[in-house]
Amino acid sequence: MKARHIRIFRGFDNLPHFVHPAVTVGSFDGVHLGHKALIDRLTAEAHAHGGESIVVTFDPHPRITLGRAAGLQLLTPLDEKIALLERLGVDHVVVIPFDKAFSALSGREFVLHYLIGRLGAETLVAGYDHRFGHDRIDCDAVAALGLGIVRVDECNVGGTHVSSTAIRRLIEAGEFSEAERLLGHPIRITENKGTK
Repeated sequence: MKARHIRIFRGFDNLPHFVHPAVTVGSFDGVHLGHKALIDRLTAEAHAHGGESIVVTFDPHPRITLGRAAGLQLLTPLDEKIALLERLGVDHVVVIPFDKAFSALSGREFVLHYLIGRLGAETLVAGYDHRFGHDRIDCDAVAALGLGIVRVDECNVGGTHVSSTAIRRLIEAGEFSEAERLLGHPIRITENKGTK
Protein backbone atom coordinates (compact mmCIF):
# COMPACT_ATOMS: atom_id res chain seq x y z
CA MET A 1 0.00 0.00 0.00
CA LYS A 2 1.36 3.42 -0.98
CA ALA A 3 2.22 5.66 1.98
CA ARG A 4 0.09 8.78 2.24
CA HIS A 5 1.74 12.10 2.88
CA ILE A 6 0.23 14.72 5.11
CA ARG A 7 -0.82 17.98 3.43
CA ILE A 8 -0.04 21.22 5.24
CA PHE A 9 -1.95 24.47 4.82
CA ARG A 10 -1.07 27.87 6.32
CA GLY A 11 -4.22 29.68 7.32
CA PHE A 12 -7.69 29.25 5.86
CA ASP A 13 -7.21 30.75 2.39
CA ASN A 14 -6.85 28.58 -0.71
CA LEU A 15 -8.08 25.40 0.93
CA PRO A 16 -9.32 22.52 -1.23
CA HIS A 17 -12.75 20.95 -0.83
CA PHE A 18 -12.41 18.36 1.93
CA VAL A 19 -14.50 15.18 1.81
CA HIS A 20 -16.60 14.56 4.96
CA PRO A 21 -13.97 16.21 7.16
CA ALA A 22 -13.45 15.15 10.75
CA VAL A 23 -11.60 17.94 12.55
CA THR A 24 -9.78 18.45 15.84
CA VAL A 25 -8.31 21.69 17.18
CA GLY A 26 -5.45 22.30 19.59
CA SER A 27 -1.82 23.20 20.20
CA PHE A 28 -0.80 19.51 20.34
CA ASP A 29 2.52 20.43 21.92
CA GLY A 30 4.47 17.20 22.34
CA VAL A 31 1.91 15.07 20.47
CA HIS A 32 1.81 12.99 23.66
CA LEU A 33 -0.23 9.86 24.46
CA GLY A 34 -3.31 11.95 25.29
CA HIS A 35 -3.06 13.60 21.88
CA LYS A 36 -2.52 10.19 20.29
CA ALA A 37 -5.81 8.93 21.76
CA LEU A 38 -7.55 11.98 20.29
CA ILE A 39 -5.89 11.58 16.88
CA ASP A 40 -6.67 7.85 16.79
CA ARG A 41 -10.34 8.71 17.34
CA LEU A 42 -10.14 11.48 14.70
CA THR A 43 -8.77 9.17 12.01
CA ALA A 44 -11.26 6.44 12.95
CA GLU A 45 -14.17 8.91 12.61
CA ALA A 46 -12.87 10.11 9.24
CA HIS A 47 -12.44 6.56 7.92
CA ALA A 48 -15.87 5.49 9.19
CA HIS A 49 -17.49 8.20 7.04
CA GLY A 50 -15.22 7.85 4.01
CA GLY A 51 -13.77 11.23 4.90
CA GLU A 52 -10.55 13.07 5.66
CA SER A 53 -8.91 13.90 9.00
CA ILE A 54 -7.84 17.48 9.69
CA VAL A 55 -5.80 18.79 12.61
CA VAL A 56 -6.08 22.54 13.17
CA THR A 57 -3.13 23.83 15.18
CA PHE A 58 -1.44 27.12 15.98
CA ASP A 59 1.88 28.84 15.28
CA PRO A 60 3.11 30.46 17.39
CA HIS A 61 1.77 28.77 20.52
CA PRO A 62 -1.19 30.84 21.81
CA ARG A 63 0.57 31.55 25.12
CA ILE A 64 3.28 33.42 23.19
CA THR A 65 0.78 35.67 21.41
CA LEU A 66 -1.18 36.25 24.62
CA GLY A 67 1.94 37.27 26.54
CA ARG A 68 1.79 34.28 28.90
CA ALA A 69 4.86 32.43 27.67
CA ALA A 70 7.38 33.26 30.39
CA GLY A 71 9.39 30.09 30.95
CA LEU A 72 7.46 28.15 28.30
CA GLN A 73 9.55 25.40 26.76
CA LEU A 74 7.80 23.83 23.82
CA LEU A 75 8.02 20.04 23.66
CA THR A 76 7.94 19.92 19.86
CA PRO A 77 8.74 22.51 17.20
CA LEU A 78 6.15 22.79 14.42
CA ASP A 79 8.02 20.58 11.94
CA GLU A 80 8.37 17.76 14.47
CA LYS A 81 4.73 18.13 15.54
CA ILE A 82 3.65 17.73 11.90
CA ALA A 83 5.94 14.70 11.44
CA LEU A 84 4.42 13.04 14.53
CA LEU A 85 0.88 13.77 13.29
CA GLU A 86 1.77 12.27 9.92
CA ARG A 87 2.97 9.08 11.63
CA LEU A 88 -0.43 8.89 13.34
CA GLY A 89 -2.17 8.89 9.97
CA VAL A 90 -3.53 12.46 9.82
CA ASP A 91 -4.47 13.58 6.30
CA HIS A 92 -4.18 17.37 6.66
CA VAL A 93 -2.82 19.97 9.05
CA VAL A 94 -4.09 23.55 8.94
CA VAL A 95 -1.65 25.85 10.75
CA ILE A 96 -3.31 29.02 12.03
CA PRO A 97 -1.02 32.05 12.33
CA PHE A 98 -2.11 32.78 15.89
CA ASP A 99 -2.09 36.55 16.21
CA LYS A 100 -3.96 39.06 18.39
CA ALA A 101 -6.83 39.35 15.88
CA PHE A 102 -7.35 35.59 15.80
CA SER A 103 -7.15 35.36 19.58
CA ALA A 104 -10.07 37.82 19.82
CA LEU A 105 -12.50 35.53 17.95
CA SER A 106 -15.44 34.16 19.89
CA GLY A 107 -15.98 30.41 19.93
CA ARG A 108 -19.13 30.88 17.82
CA GLU A 109 -17.24 32.92 15.18
CA PHE A 110 -14.42 30.36 15.06
CA VAL A 111 -16.77 27.39 14.67
CA LEU A 112 -19.19 28.96 12.17
CA HIS A 113 -16.76 30.96 10.03
CA TYR A 114 -13.69 28.72 10.09
CA LEU A 115 -14.49 25.13 11.07
CA ILE A 116 -17.82 24.91 9.25
CA GLY A 117 -17.46 27.80 6.77
CA ARG A 118 -13.89 27.23 5.56
CA LEU A 119 -13.17 23.58 6.36
CA GLY A 120 -16.68 22.19 5.89
CA ALA A 121 -16.27 20.27 9.14
CA GLU A 122 -18.95 17.65 9.75
CA THR A 123 -17.50 16.07 12.89
CA LEU A 124 -15.45 17.71 15.62
CA VAL A 125 -13.33 15.45 17.82
CA ALA A 126 -12.45 17.17 21.09
CA GLY A 127 -10.94 16.42 24.46
CA TYR A 128 -13.34 16.08 27.37
CA ASP A 129 -12.57 19.62 28.63
CA HIS A 130 -11.75 21.47 25.39
CA ARG A 131 -13.01 25.05 24.99
CA PHE A 132 -13.18 27.27 21.92
CA GLY A 133 -12.59 30.99 21.35
CA HIS A 134 -11.73 33.79 23.73
CA ASP A 135 -15.08 33.22 25.48
CA ARG A 136 -14.21 29.52 25.93
CA ILE A 137 -17.46 27.92 24.75
CA ASP A 138 -17.77 24.20 25.47
CA CYS A 139 -18.66 21.24 23.25
CA ASP A 140 -22.38 21.49 24.05
CA ALA A 141 -22.41 25.05 22.68
CA VAL A 142 -20.51 23.88 19.58
CA ALA A 143 -22.99 21.03 19.03
CA ALA A 144 -25.83 23.59 19.09
CA LEU A 145 -24.17 25.27 16.09
CA GLY A 146 -24.64 22.14 14.00
CA LEU A 147 -21.41 20.19 14.33
CA GLY A 148 -21.35 16.52 15.29
CA ILE A 149 -19.26 16.22 18.45
CA VAL A 150 -17.15 13.27 19.53
CA ARG A 151 -15.66 13.69 23.01
CA VAL A 152 -12.51 11.86 24.02
CA ASP A 153 -12.00 11.05 27.70
CA GLU A 154 -9.08 12.14 29.85
CA CYS A 155 -5.92 10.10 29.26
CA ASN A 156 -4.11 8.55 32.23
CA VAL A 157 -0.95 6.45 32.18
CA GLY A 158 -0.35 4.48 35.35
CA GLY A 159 -2.66 6.81 37.25
CA THR A 160 -0.92 9.97 35.97
CA HIS A 161 -2.95 12.52 34.00
CA VAL A 162 -1.28 13.08 30.61
CA SER A 163 -0.93 16.72 29.54
CA SER A 164 1.73 18.93 27.96
CA THR A 165 1.94 20.90 31.21
CA ALA A 166 2.48 17.74 33.29
CA ILE A 167 5.21 16.61 30.90
CA ARG A 168 6.95 20.00 31.03
CA ARG A 169 6.92 19.82 34.86
CA LEU A 170 8.47 16.35 34.80
CA ILE A 171 11.23 17.57 32.47
CA GLU A 172 11.90 20.60 34.71
CA ALA A 173 12.22 18.19 37.65
CA GLY A 174 14.69 16.05 35.69
CA GLU A 175 12.28 13.10 35.51
CA PHE A 176 13.01 12.39 31.86
CA SER A 177 12.04 8.72 31.71
CA GLU A 178 8.62 9.48 33.22
CA ALA A 179 8.18 12.39 30.80
CA GLU A 180 8.99 10.12 27.87
CA ARG A 181 6.56 7.51 29.19
CA LEU A 182 3.75 10.10 28.96
CA LEU A 183 4.98 11.44 25.63
CA GLY A 184 5.27 8.02 24.02
CA HIS A 185 8.44 9.13 22.19
CA PRO A 186 11.86 10.67 23.01
CA ILE A 187 12.10 14.21 24.38
CA ARG A 188 13.19 17.11 22.20
CA ILE A 189 12.84 20.45 24.00
CA THR A 190 12.52 23.74 22.12
CA GLU A 191 13.32 27.04 23.81
CA ASN A 192 10.60 29.68 23.44
CA LYS A 193 12.05 32.23 21.01
CA GLY A 194 9.05 34.55 21.10
CA THR A 195 6.95 35.52 18.11
CA LYS A 196 9.75 35.61 15.53
